[in-house]
Amino acid sequence: MHTSFRTPAQRGFTLIELMITVSIAGILSSVALPSFENQLQKARRSDVLLAAMQVQAAQERFRSNAASYGGLAEIGVPATTTARHYTLQIAAYSAEGYELLAAAAGAQARDAACRHMKLTATGMNLSYASGPDATLANPVDANRKCRNL
Repeated sequence: MHTSFRTPAQRGFTLIELMITVSIAGILSSVALPSFENQLQKARRSDVLLAAMQVQAAQERFRSNAASYGGLAEIGVPATTTARHYTLQIAAYSAEGYELLAAAAGAQARDAACRHMKLTATGMNLSYASGPDATLANPVDANRKCRNL
């Protein structure tokens, strides 16, 4: 006859073993989470870059039929990006060019370096600026990082 009695060594995990496992999991997640968040922010930036290209195309279509560039409503572009990670605004427009401003929204607002972005189109020249606030004061290298995925 076989009995199913367990010896003390076969009872399972001890509290100390569980605490060590939880501690290791916590350390690993604290190391991995910032890296994961950076990758998410970088991926979300593609949303605003795509929107900027759509604005450029819409502005050129509009300009081909009008005396100047136009505002978002005139060119038929919504005030938020497709995935709603940025809000858009045409700050200024004229016959010579326009200025597109994008401000991070929702979870993307934690993207400190690239929270605000600007595209300025003057004639055939495009310039980009970015920054943690509306001053768009990032240095050249940081601007490049914000728009180069």
